[in-house]
Amino acid sequence: MADHVIAVDQGTTSTRAIVFDREGAIVGSAQREHTQILPRAGWVEHDPVEIWTNTEWVLQAAASSASLPLARIGAIGITNQRETAIVWDRRTGRPVHNAIVWQDTRTQQLIDDLAADGGADRFARRTGLPLATYFSASKIRWILDHVPGAREGAEAGHLAFGTPDTWLIWNLTGDRRGGRHVTDVTNASRTLLMDLETLDWSDEMLGVFGIPRSMMPEIVSSVGVLGEVSAPGALRGVPIAGILGDQQAATFGQAAFEAGQTKNTYGTGNFLLVGTGAEIVHSQHGLITTVAYRFDGEPARYALEGSIAVTGSLVQWLRDNLGMFAESHDVQRLAESVDDSGGAYFVPAFSGLFAPHWRPDARGALLGLTRFVTKAHIARAALEATAFQTLDVIEAACADTGDELDELRVDGGMTRNGLLMQFQADILGIPVVRPRIIETTALGAAYAAGLATGVWSGLGELREHWREDVRWMPRMDPGERDRRVRLWRKAVERSLDWVDDDVRAL
Repeated sequence: MADHVIAVDQGTTSTRAIVFDREGAIVGSAQREHTQILPRAGWVEHDPVEIWTNTEWVLQAAASSASLPLARIGAIGITNQRETAIVWDRRTGRPVHNAIVWQDTRTQQLIDDLAADGGADRFARRTGLPLATYFSASKIRWILDHVPGAREGAEAGHLAFGTPDTWLIWNLTGDRRGGRHVTDVTNASRTLLMDLETLDWSDEMLGVFGIPRSMMPEIVSSVGVLGEVSAPGALRGVPIAGILGDQQAATFGQAAFEAGQTKNTYGTGNFLLVGTGAEIVHSQHGLITTVAYRFDGEPARYALEGSIAVTGSLVQWLRDNLGMFAESHDVQRLAESVDDSGGAYFVPAFSGLFAPHWRPDARGALLGLTRFVTKAHIARAALEATAFQTLDVIEAACADTGDELDELRVDGGMTRNGLLMQFQADILGIPVVRPRIIETTALGAAYAAGLATGVWSGLGELREHWREDVRWMPRMDPGERDRRVRLWRKAVERSLDWVDDDVRAL
């Protein structure tokens, strides 16, 4: 009997495979990091071949660690870093360039040129998105314009584009020998190329960015059988039955299926999603409109999203660039060695500021420094920056929906940091709740695949799996909270207007 599902979680820094049983419990897993390629300031790349090789390895290793016969694995679900653009040659199966990662800002001039005629929200009614380097379209355009022979190959129909889900599924289902070239509605909604209402590629948007339609994958539902694994290995023949972008997958894993339900994921960046049901809601306060999920044969469900570029990656930066500690989890011990941030505020605008500001001209700023401040205070200020940025997007979501949050459901690796979660509750003034399973991104992908193949009967069964683990209650004095928020907002203002033409050229 097929009563287990494997989720592939292809993230910004690593690829994981996790085996879940029918109760949503983890019974096997494997993980491998991939190289962060940083050719220039503001450029972030990954090697797609390394990602595919790592995916093959973690799938086999996770299945082996679970010690299950193949007949008990009902399906594979895929979740992935969104917006990251991969272009490859259908004839050879080889990428024509490294993947350009969602954090990459090399296309800012193109975005500025497009925004000069109609503003950053010029296409927001159609796509749900502002013009920003964050999304896939300008990355594809850069590859076509800068890789020798790429445009000619694309015009001839030889090149294929995909976000990492598309790349993995194409390889898993046969690559150049008949692999499926597909993406789901959640990932397609992050490209700046999909019409939110028709759920199809927009000829207008493809024309704006000069991208041949032949490059684009077929858009499919999030929940539904897509094909079988044909790549060699122990999982050959297992159906691939679900795709969700990572933040939509985390929402699914939190069982936040309905309008008004919310989750916040703490990872490389932070991402708040608020469901709006079958209604497309256009934000008036700096959030973006995205597809939450779609079942085969049913209308899509939508959400508002607050996307924060740098949270967990700030901790990695303190570790790798400044050498402040050896392991990322050491940041909590260092931050706990002091009572507060010593008056320091850290605005991690390394790629500009995303929601709700959308200011590509911003850059990272560390303010309020005195000789009293130590590396422990800086570590604490870095953690607090995550909570402050989350406050900003939650206030925007409440302004858009007209509803206040009673509590915040959280997930992701940083939620293991009790100091951060307590500060988050203090700054929000509401309880922060972590579920027993915090790997909700992978769990959501597993849920999607398992629903499509009958491992789970429906959304009601998945809601019953959600269990609270820890609840942090606010305990900061309201006056102190207001003072700290005021200083945070002042720090954000100081980070703006840094990048102009001569700085961008460096």
